[in-house]
Amino acid sequence: MTRATDLSDDLPASPVSGRLQAGYAKAEDATPSSDTLLINEQSRLLEASGQRIYKFGFGQSPFPVFAPAVATLAAHAAQKAYLPVQGLPALRERVAAFHGVVDQTPWEAERVLVGPGSKLLLFALIKSLPAADILIPAPAWVSYAPQARMAGQHAVRLEATWDERWQVTPETLERHCRERPERLKVLIHNAPGNPTGLAPDADTQQRLADVARRHGVLVLADEIYGLLHHRGAYRAFARDYPEGTVTTGGLSKWCGAGGWRLGVMHAPASLGDELFQRLLGVASETWSSVASPIQQAAMTAYTPGPELDAYLQRQRAVLAEIGGWCAARLNAAGVRTHAPDGGFYLFPDFAMHRRRLASRGIATSRELTRRLLDEAGVALLPGSAFGCPPEQLTVRLAYVDFEGGELLATSGEVLGSPTLRQTREGIEAIVDWLERD
Repeated sequence: MTRATDLSDDLPASPVSGRLQAGYAKAEDATPSSDTLLINEQSRLLEASGQRIYKFGFGQSPFPVFAPAVATLAAHAAQKAYLPVQGLPALRERVAAFHGVVDQTPWEAERVLVGPGSKLLLFALIKSLPAADILIPAPAWVSYAPQARMAGQHAVRLEATWDERWQVTPETLERHCRERPERLKVLIHNAPGNPTGLAPDADTQQRLADVARRHGVLVLADEIYGLLHHRGAYRAFARDYPEGTVTTGGLSKWCGAGGWRLGVMHAPASLGDELFQRLLGVASETWSSVASPIQQAAMTAYTPGPELDAYLQRQRAVLAEIGGWCAARLNAAGVRTHAPDGGFYLFPDFAMHRRRLASRGIATSRELTRRLLDEAGVALLPGSAFGCPPEQLTVRLAYVDFEGGELLATSGEVLGSPTLRQTREGIEAIVDWLERD
């Protein structure tokens, strides 16, 4: 029996193909695949070929999903009905109450939207806005700028520096707000951030909020890593600017449930009804509703209690210890690296090795990561993927190449655990590679 896939070999070339290629050649908004997803697939392929790869390229929680939520998911697995576009009312109530307690911010259940991951919610918001300048830090998560372009918006990079801890300063925001003041400005604020793991201090954030308020800037606060602040001290942006902040979060990072694809968004009533109706319109014409069993499981995840507190506190302690050690080891090798505030990323800067790297034919961050993968088996992402200049020798390092279940079940320090051997060896592989003649 001939397989259907074999029949394509006999098909004539389609005239549609020529039109497609001609159209793509003229397009100015081509959207390449996400660098984070590509490095994950590349690492898998190299491992499958027998190479040893230290997988610091893809940022996925190493911890198991919160067990009570898994039990709820199993109990509701047979549910198959479409749910309300906005999300289960009971879940929205639970989410609003949760953030009201955890973040001390005034979430209203009727202004919560549940979506298939915060990534799509972010795009829905950008698409629902009138013409705007989307102000994106450099560095920032790889998908913000492509999403802005796909939505027909104008992406503007706000460059940050090592000395500024890779943060957008109030002065930088003030300067950009004075440019084309007639345009709506939307500041994307992700803290603790991807790719840096850093967050502003309270004073800086309050001054940033003051600038936003004075210029009527809409702030899109991507707080997906907020609950993984290593000291449990994350300050939600809506605490300082509640009337002008749209907040997104979800289960992927703090609940270890990236593949479940459940995100939440809060758009305050102070922003008016038109924006929220447009958000619901995008949702109804695209994802319709999030899977019923997942929403039921999220009800459990968003219920505070001692078990959830212990789960979060242990994650924070483990990530803080590992991230602090990685940063210290790289700093000792002359690779400037800020110790992280939260999440599981570092943003090392190899500038002090520029001359030595240049002698080896390495002048850009992409060349740096390619050589590290080829010659040391270390998978990283270049700073240029996050909006930084190509010649800036920065990389993103996701220090989660370990199985977190065992560490979650223990107490005390973790660096001596055999579970972290791969992580420690990966950092040492970077240092050894740098020291080669």
